[in-house]
Amino acid sequence: QVQLVESGGGLVQTGTSLRLSCAASGRTFSSYVMGWFRQAPGKERTFVASISQGGGRTYYADSVKGRFTIARENAKNTVYLQMNSLKPEDTAVYYCAAKPDTMSVSDPVGYDYWGQGTQVTVSS
Repeated sequence: QVQLVESGGGLVQTGTSLRLSCAASGRTFSSYVMGWFRQAPGKERTFVASISQGGGRTYYADSVKGRFTIARENAKNTVYLQMNSLKPEDTAVYYCAAKPDTMSVSDPVGYDYWGQGTQVTVSS
């Protein structure tokens, strides 16, 4: 079992930055691929970024490439999402999630554990 708790969301202006954190419980954090997803009101949950168990492989949605960076600290059971140059279209609830394998990391169906989400609102 893995429990995930996100933090770091808030209301910010266009062009600014935020760093989201996701703290995981349990001693097996390093065995999971970690992902960030987001869901805007009335829309489906979509992939943002993922990072492999050791941190060596990262993937990003085209919409955030070059602006967002995913990282993890296995010693702290924490994964981060650094978000720069934020835009109003980045407004959403952001969720972190964990999966035990590296297949289809952009598909939310394969993730076993989810956090409760943290709201990010970017004003224009």
